[in-house]
Amino acid sequence: MSRLLYRLGRAAALRPWRFIVVWLAIVAAVAGFAGVAGGSLHDNYTLAGTGSQQATDLLRDRFPALSGADARVVVHAKSGTVDRAKLAAAAGELRKLPHVSEVSPAQPSPDGATALMTVRYSVPVTDLAPGETLDRLRSATKGLAGYQVEFGGQVPENVTAPGGVAEAIGIVAALVILFLAFGSVVAAGLPLAVALAGLGVGVSGITLVAAVTDVATTAPTLATMVGLGVGIDYALFILTRHREGLAAGLDVPEAAGRAIATAGLSVLFAGFTVLLALCGLVLSRIPVFMTMGFTTGLVVAATVLSALTLLPAVLGLAGRRVLRRRDRAAGAVITVESPKVRRWAGHVGRHPWPWLLAASVLMLALAAPALGMRTWPSDASSEPTSNTVRQAYDLVADAYGPGANGPLVVAVDLEKADQSVLPGLGERLARTDGVAAVAPPMLSPHRDAAVIMVTPEYGPQDERVTGLVDRIRADALPPGAEITGLTATYVDLSRMLSDRLWPVIGVVVATSFVMLMIVFRSLLAPLKAAAMNLLSIAAAYGVLTAVFQWGWGAGLLGLPHSVPVSSFILLLLFAVLFGVSMDYEVFLLSRVREEWLRTGDARGSVTSGLAATGRVISSAALIMVAVFLGFAADPGLVIKQMGVGLAVAVALDATVVRLVLVPAAMALLGRANWWLPKPVARVLPEIDLHGGAAPEAPAVREPEPSRA
Repeated sequence: MSRLLYRLGRAAALRPWRFIVVWLAIVAAVAGFAGVAGGSLHDNYTLAGTGSQQATDLLRDRFPALSGADARVVVHAKSGTVDRAKLAAAAGELRKLPHVSEVSPAQPSPDGATALMTVRYSVPVTDLAPGETLDRLRSATKGLAGYQVEFGGQVPENVTAPGGVAEAIGIVAALVILFLAFGSVVAAGLPLAVALAGLGVGVSGITLVAAVTDVATTAPTLATMVGLGVGIDYALFILTRHREGLAAGLDVPEAAGRAIATAGLSVLFAGFTVLLALCGLVLSRIPVFMTMGFTTGLVVAATVLSALTLLPAVLGLAGRRVLRRRDRAAGAVITVESPKVRRWAGHVGRHPWPWLLAASVLMLALAAPALGMRTWPSDASSEPTSNTVRQAYDLVADAYGPGANGPLVVAVDLEKADQSVLPGLGERLARTDGVAAVAPPMLSPHRDAAVIMVTPEYGPQDERVTGLVDRIRADALPPGAEITGLTATYVDLSRMLSDRLWPVIGVVVATSFVMLMIVFRSLLAPLKAAAMNLLSIAAAYGVLTAVFQWGWGAGLLGLPHSVPVSSFILLLLFAVLFGVSMDYEVFLLSRVREEWLRTGDARGSVTSGLAATGRVISSAALIMVAVFLGFAADPGLVIKQMGVGLAVAVALDATVVRLVLVPAAMALLGRANWWLPKPVARVLPEIDLHGGAAPEAPAVREPEPSRA
């Protein structure tokens, strides 16, 4: 593999325009094909095997009018009461809108100052264009001028704000960091250009995938966030190795070939590690998560491909302009390592126990708040007060009680239960602790099913609502009945995600461990890597809990109040972060192992490896933190929490983990870092990460490590 990559990199640097033209053609072709044949995004929250899904399936089969999307029109008079005639006229206009199957009669509040109309559609929200549909709702209610008219429900809550700001913040920050790191405009622009090329192909590919299967509406944003960060980092690592080759006196094609054969091979395995981690989302068995995993993986694969094929071509075209102006002359001395990092690593290596304990205590302290983490999907109450869905939420809560924003729907299959159970069911529901009101049963058109609407005493995000759903299921429902509605679905979703988190963690950690064991031919090094990655993820969970659930930074992030950590975050953050953290581990350990193979000095190889990679890893981490913090400005709560969590974890990973925990632990392990039992060594394939397959690279013989 190393020899193949060497030849690929050298060929691209020798014939740059061929590779560049091919890449331009690929980007244009994929983007054009996506524009013609691409599909639209659809969220698929099917929760197979849950009670809420059973009830939803019954509604779709027996109550078509209740199975589609809904929107709420909330009308409020600041003084006096709402005119019923105007409400009736507005309801008539709403019934004329496309896909509207029913508009409920206006429900006035006890004081008459607020009225609520529910608009039901014959299709799910994923078949509507929420922005366009919201504009039509506004147009149909123009006759209510003089009143405050706000919109809630599924359709308005699925309207997303225009994107682009987060991406722009990350790109500008990355460009500044790269220029400061390399002192060359050309060197700063190359990683960014290469990453954007891969990102363009990957995101266009997501649109094509959406034509054949459901793809979550947040998938492109998540994929862009991850793809932009890792794409720049991958190009940065290869560019750094290329500059080292130029500093060693190699010509441009040879330096590019060596860089692809060494750092490029590390990029290949790092990208594969990210893909392994993202594949863990398949174990969630929730379609929306599965699509987030493979679409993000598609973008990561495209960025790896661009780093291995497009980057050496543009390096060949740029020549020695990737160096600072003063370093371009032949014979110039170029420093490729950081003396400060060397001194620091040596200091930690001489005093490993104090630094190991101090760093571990810090990481555990940051992780501690996660013990009290409460996960729950976001709703309209998490939106800024200027948003119409938040204003509708507040008006409904004030006029009808907080539970009116999250009604529960009890669906009864009358082919399994007689109609005679309905009166008793209504009475049991009304007596259930936590229920504010129970509506009369509604029969389906064929009288083979019934629906009872239940209004809780508490809002959808109240911790007590989970207990209420459990009590209704345990004490009130007869055979053939189940409970659904957004709140009940949230209960089932949160439980499914919590139950499936541990299998995902186990599979991702195990597969990554095996891959690292193959690559580095060590038992303890990958075990240490997995443990430290889990520690940084736990710390990220703790910071998320403090910032969002405790509200320590909610105001700075544009949130009106503290909110639970989104249920989606646990799985998504783990899968993405474990893969991204392993990137740094692969690059660092490959350099440390290279020094170990060359010198046989266990402690010195750690110091030299950190000194050689410290500057580039710090630059890469700064870029990732800037990109992820840019996405913290996204209006979507899931993306906002992902941005904060990833930024915190990467910052901790590049500082506390890489600069303290890794050198301290490896100093304590010594030669045992590279111990591998002989029976295991005999069956593992040999993989050269260090360019030994390149023609001019010197052959190295691995020192015989002592047993642990």
